[in-house]
Amino acid sequence: MNAWLSLTIAIIAEVIGTSALKTSEGFSRFWPSVIVVASYATAFYFLSLTLRRMPVGIAYAVWAGAGTVLITLIGAVLFRQKIDFAGGIGIGLIVAGVLVLNLLSKSSAH
Repeated sequence: MNAWLSLTIAIIAEVIGTSALKTSEGFSRFWPSVIVVASYATAFYFLSLTLRRMPVGIAYAVWAGAGTVLITLIGAVLFRQKIDFAGGIGIGLIVAGVLVLNLLSKSSAH
């Protein structure tokens, strides 16, 4: 499997798990808790596949950056959490960092 595809699956699974973690109410709700555990297991499995073909620093930077941006957007849309100006700048800087790693770094797997 392509490293970028497995990393994308890992990120999506982690974002689903984190979103369900919010709704699990401290693991007191059964189905959201099941989704958390299954999603994180899936995320780490696909991250492990990614690390076969991609340097850990690049993979983790993309994982963390993309996950942060997606969770912030999901928080704003689904949970009505506000993003202030400084938060918007921070998200923009994260996106810029991920783009620099992907487009300009010779360490990244293409």
